[in-house]
Amino acid sequence: MATYPRFLHTVLDTTDARGLAEFYRDLLGLRYRPGDEPPTDGSQDTDADWLVLVDDQGRRVLAIQKVEQLTPSTWPSHAVPMQLHIDYSVSDVDELERHRARAELLGARVLLDRTDDLDEPLYVLADPAGHPFCLLVA
Repeated sequence: MATYPRFLHTVLDTTDARGLAEFYRDLLGLRYRPGDEPPTDGSQDTDADWLVLVDDQGRRVLAIQKVEQLTPSTWPSHAVPMQLHIDYSVSDVDELERHRARAELLGARVLLDRTDDLDEPLYVLADPAGHPFCLLVA
């Protein structure tokens, strides 16, 4: 018997599960859990209501859950707070800029640019469903 529960993955709600899964798959270099891949035969993507993304070792990283309605965070306004956000670290400012640009090409938008902070330069971005996440030098 384990002493503590084991972290499994983080689950994000969205109205477009496949779209958000593709965003994070491309951004983080993940792959689908076997059976969660999009159809390759041209058929409808009807089972895209719960998708799991794994790393190269097959460990779960993110699960994407389809919901009918989602009110995106309005951060930095607190009208609809972040509720949860994920931090992703990079090695230096050049990598920070490269990954910010990649994230924007994939559909993210910048919410906060704090790259002038010499101690911890970072961007707060929103994914295509509106979930805030940070890219920072650590």
